[in-house]
Amino acid sequence: MTTRGPKAPSSLLGPAGVIVPQGRILDYIDGVTQRKETAEEYVRQEIAKSLVREYGYEKAEIAVEFGLRLGTRRPRADLVVFDPGDSHEQDRARVIIECKSQKIKATDRKDGVGQLQSYMAACPNVAYGMWTNSIERFCYRRVEIHGKVQFEEIPDIPGKGRTEDEIERPRFDQLKAASSDALLFGLRRCHNYIAGNQGLQKPEAFWELLKIIFCKIHDERSSDEVEFYATSKERHGMNGRLKVRKRLHDLFGEVKSEYSTIFRGNEEIDLNPEVLAYIVSQLQTYSLLESDIDVKGRAYEEIVGSNLRGDRGEFFTPRNVCRMAVSMLEPSERQIILDPACGTGGFLITAMNHVIQKIRSAEVSKWGDVERAERSTRERIQRFAQKSIIGMDLNPNLVKASKMNMVMNNDGAGGLFQANSLKQPATWEEELRDRRIVDAVDLLFTNPPFGSKIPIDEPSILEAYDLGAC
Repeated sequence: MTTRGPKAPSSLLGPAGVIVPQGRILDYIDGVTQRKETAEEYVRQEIAKSLVREYGYEKAEIAVEFGLRLGTRRPRADLVVFDPGDSHEQDRARVIIECKSQKIKATDRKDGVGQLQSYMAACPNVAYGMWTNSIERFCYRRVEIHGKVQFEEIPDIPGKGRTEDEIERPRFDQLKAASSDALLFGLRRCHNYIAGNQGLQKPEAFWELLKIIFCKIHDERSSDEVEFYATSKERHGMNGRLKVRKRLHDLFGEVKSEYSTIFRGNEEIDLNPEVLAYIVSQLQTYSLLESDIDVKGRAYEEIVGSNLRGDRGEFFTPRNVCRMAVSMLEPSERQIILDPACGTGGFLITAMNHVIQKIRSAEVSKWGDVERAERSTRERIQRFAQKSIIGMDLNPNLVKASKMNMVMNNDGAGGLFQANSLKQPATWEEELRDRRIVDAVDLLFTNPPFGSKIPIDEPSILEAYDLGAC
């Protein structure tokens, strides 16, 4: 994929040595075709990656810009999936996907979901379809009732070899790790849906989404069977929506007990049943715990940044910068790691997972088997994450958001505190003072807000630093 911005190179070297000029994008499916880099093409390429990486389809089973016959018209469908070994003919198509730029709405008369449904109706063996503009996503199942083709909305299209029942209530072993920007698209959809259908401002919508993400992670960690789900029938009926709400209410009750420093005991998920059922349906097929760290980090930090980034010089350190710094200092399990201006925890999460990988490798080498090493690995990781990772930030909302980020990425949330790291330790809360970080810290990673809009003028702070009087 080409880079963006004024300093981008004139061309990039793609897979197999293919030179991709600036302004073009290499087709993910055939690895040869160079397409114009547009907002719509970006969405299509990300969905194509998702079809292969998440849904399990082979590239050979997917056609891009597949020509269809609709009377005298010859439109091209963005992505069409065929059964293994089937010829790429219109009457053999099984899934059709239409991808649009964000400016195209689902209700658009020309390019909205109606376009997708007309394509599905023209292909006799098509069973499923998806329409997305990266913010909105609608999935349909084609059915015939009294000889008339109709389209029922469903939570997702099935992965390769999966049944419709598995879409409705997945098992844990069927959850898929998010890849590329699919999770980012999903969180955007959920966030915008809450804001648009619940009457909340976007920051308020973010905090409601945060509660639901916690429920999702707790379900993956603690439930014997998936409780975080909403079937198609439940989404479209009052009684079904109330069932979904009851399941999430119970999950959130357990979340509050486990994370009492993040959520108050009287907090509830303040979303109506219709909105809640939609959000659950959009996230239920993913395994957040198994998704790649960078995929989760990028998705989460973009959502956080669009809601919590202040106007006082605050910004989030790019993930590649975090990785570079961590690889330079090479933290170990026995070192105490601190970020005194942690924001959403990028440095700390990168350092924590760097050490966790070392722990896993050491235990597998010792035991010679991943399963045998699992117990001691888990115990060492838990001890390290709880005792060796410390983060501070003045912004209480960022601390709350960073705790969420930690929980989603192996859990070092217990070492995160709301505090002004420029002040004397005597002013910090007792638990943070007990850490004695001034004497104990081995490695410090930080990217504090240097913005001119956050002047420090408190004498008790300035007099403690050599440059304070300058």
